Amino acid sequence: MTEQITRERLAAEFEALSPAGREDRTATLTWYTGASVRRFDGRGAFEMRFSMEPQSIRMGRMASGSAPLLNSHRDFTVDDVIGVITKAWVENGHGKATIRFSKRADVDPIWQDVQDGILRNASMGVAIHAVEDVTPKGAILRQVLVTDWEPEEISLVPIGADPGAGFRFGRAESPKEQMMDETTVIDTGEQSRAEINMDAERQAAALAERTRIQELEKVGRAAGLDGKLVAQHVGAGTSIEEFRRIALDELANRSEATPIRSAAAVVTRDQADTRRAGITAALLHRYDPAVFPLHDDLGRDWTGQTLLDLARECLEAAGTGTRRMARHEVAKLALSTSDFPNILADVANKTLRQAYEAYPRTFLPFSRRRSAVDFKNINAVQLGEAPSLQKVNEKGEFTHGSIAESKETYKLATYGRIVSITRQVIINDDLSAFTRIPAGFGVAAATLESDTVWGIISGNPNMGDGVALFHATHANLNSGGTSALALTGLGGGMATMAKQKGLDGITVLNIQPRYLAVPVALQLTAFQLVASNLAPAQSSNVVPEYIRALTPIAEPRLDAASTAAWYLFASPDQIDTVEYAYLEGQDGVYIETRQGFDVDGVEIKARLDFGAKAIDWRGMQKNVGS
Repeated sequence: MTEQITRERLAAEFEALSPAGREDRTATLTWYTGASVRRFDGRGAFEMRFSMEPQSIRMGRMASGSAPLLNSHRDFTVDDVIGVITKAWVENGHGKATIRFSKRADVDPIWQDVQDGILRNASMGVAIHAVEDVTPKGAILRQVLVTDWEPEEISLVPIGADPGAGFRFGRAESPKEQMMDETTVIDTGEQSRAEINMDAERQAAALAERTRIQELEKVGRAAGLDGKLVAQHVGAGTSIEEFRRIALDELANRSEATPIRSAAAVVTRDQADTRRAGITAALLHRYDPAVFPLHDDLGRDWTGQTLLDLARECLEAAGTGTRRMARHEVAKLALSTSDFPNILADVANKTLRQAYEAYPRTFLPFSRRRSAVDFKNINAVQLGEAPSLQKVNEKGEFTHGSIAESKETYKLATYGRIVSITRQVIINDDLSAFTRIPAGFGVAAATLESDTVWGIISGNPNMGDGVALFHATHANLNSGGTSALALTGLGGGMATMAKQKGLDGITVLNIQPRYLAVPVALQLTAFQLVASNLAPAQSSNVVPEYIRALTPIAEPRLDAASTAAWYLFASPDQIDTVEYAYLEGQDGVYIETRQGFDVDGVEIKARLDFGAKAIDWRGMQKNVGS
């Protein structure tokens, strides 16, 4: 069985630092040895192993000499890059690489901690393209072999994916030998060596126990485990590896590992994704509980927290301690070195889209939508009717016919504005800065679309033939006689539309209007005319079934042009009327974000690529009213 997955992080282990390496900040590491790692998906736990066959590994990125060394897998800004992978190769079934740390001032403390043995954990980021299920018969856990994958980056991390992963500063095989390497021994006698070795073993044992307790507490906090449970395993001597399995099992049971599926990928939401989704849900619920209710407890852990509290949460999750950190520093750092900007952008995007889609765009029912691949002219070709069939003469000869055509041209225009989320917004807990303002942008975008389309209807522009959209020449304008909105006027307008002819000037199209558009000044009359529950006293007042089949549309933009004029529109399924277009892949309004340049924060840009044009006058009828 072959599947498609996306990303994975593996443990990486550094080898001994040489004197030359310390000087030029280089180190060699083993980033994979062929070991299995436990993972979870929608079907539960499984063991994953990566094939080290040359044909299975895409080494292009790593071997190029430009793959990055990152800080905790963050790739939001260039500051997250703390070094470069200068060389990568596979040796005896092990993946190895040489890395060089940056000499930037902000990387100095990281490099010093690496040399001092404080930072010991590293993790490998890989892209997974294909896997196979290789579970032996009778096995308890599924066994998955990754048969196509690509190493992309190496990161220094607070907690590695494997308890055996991290830095090694010597070739010692045991704590005893390691202390021998790090201690200068002048007396070569057996007694001196034995005393040193015994002391080294005691120190190593104490260090190992402290490390075990600290790691268990870290894993417990990250997994949200009860403190009593963590203390129980500390006292019982549970190993770090076993406790990680317990924590992962607990997380899997708690969240049931919600799968995220696509046509080419099957991945599982990890803890970071769950945290981001939860914070986003909590902020949206705070903005409008009725529109964004909380489901399946997602977001409940973060309800009631301020923006500054959530900023601290994101920084802590990224490995940045915020204890005793000033409020303004928390806000500034969260907007540059954590997931917080992405969360805020996601909240802004959802509120913008919700407001955009909720705004009543009354032109949609009678208009046709299309996508444009670029900003060049869009040519809407209008094909005429097929030529009429003619009787074949006695000799069996068929004659040729032709199809007339016309063309209307328009193109997209780009509209947009920028809103900034600054650290002042976070400190002041001003939720409206990235909810109500983006929502206002959404309404503005929907308003612009409606202004454009209804501006075409009320503005009566010229068509491709040089004649106005509504004109006697087009047989779609009633400007004389008694034409108030009533049964007589409606019947006459519908009859005129039915008699419209094709581009050949001969074929009768029999167009049936479906929509009655009126200014709000006439909406009461329009809705009364098509109501099905009226019981007229006179037969002359009976509303025919074909008129009641009309759908009324009341549009306030029409009042500015005329409070008496009304319109009939056919369905776009029968004949073209108005066509509107978005840029391909960018339907409606959307946003982009970037780290603020002019402001101390994050900038969110709302953009709309939109255009519209009347395509065929025959599907529209205007009555000037009286």
